[in-house]
Amino acid sequence: MSFLDKVKAGVKSGAEQAATKAQEELDRLQAKRALQQAYGELGEKAFELADRGDLSHAELAAPIDRVRAAKAELDSVGSEPQQPAAEEPAQAAAESAPPS
Repeated sequence: MSFLDKVKAGVKSGAEQAATKAQEELDRLQAKRALQQAYGELGEKAFELADRGDLSHAELAAPIDRVRAAKAELDSVGSEPQQPAAEEPAQAAAESAPPS
């Protein structure tokens, strides 16, 4: 095996190791994302049950209050109509004037 063949083999081996490591990291991130989604779904279901009175525990009181406060804040932000900013009269006139 020539020197160049050894270099090629080393580069190929390094590339294969890098690809394997990248795939492992991708698999880990996908598993982590799935776990976070499962926790989110569990939390939503626990909140629904607690809000209906079907689930109660002293340790759930503070997180449930935070969810209720966040939902109330979201509702209040979404219910206020947004008004566009008033244009300067000179700017509005200049924009509507025909070109010279």
